[in-house]
Amino acid sequence: MSGETDALLETPRLILRRFTLDDASFIRTLVNDPAWIQNIGDRQVHTVEDARAYLEKGPLAMYEREGFGLYAVVRRDSGETIGMCGLVRRAGLDDVDLGFAFLPEHRGHGYAIESARAVRDYAMAILVKKRLVAIVSPKNQPSIRLLERLGFRFERPVKLPNDDEEIELYALAAET
Repeated sequence: MSGETDALLETPRLILRRFTLDDASFIRTLVNDPAWIQNIGDRQVHTVEDARAYLEKGPLAMYEREGFGLYAVVRRDSGETIGMCGLVRRAGLDDVDLGFAFLPEHRGHGYAIESARAVRDYAMAILVKKRLVAIVSPKNQPSIRLLERLGFRFERPVKLPNDDEEIELYALAAET
């Protein structure tokens, strides 16, 4: 794991840091989790090289282009990378999207809400975003409940460019 000096955000139990190419093995495991494939989609990441390309074209490019992106979520106590949480600028969405995913063994322990709350607060207070959105499969009830706990509300069904599946758009406006 990278040292705590690489932390972008910290919570009582977690460190959120930028991904590096050294995270390729973790990414390959995460994006091939059956829940990822069912709820997010098959990214065709089958090798560590595929995972490096995914990182280069995805999170690493987003950091360069936007100054934010998806971050590695690391447990403070063990140094283990357990998931991702962060912000994405997506084609077809006017606002920045909050996204998160965790390895199966780390779901149900409150890590997703803890990291997503930190990212939400960072986006609103530091990046001064007036509104955040999140997209979610209508079948993904655990993620919908998490978004609602964060203050997001269902807005409308959407279809992203080059995607036939209709998903749900949740939104959160900054308090004024």
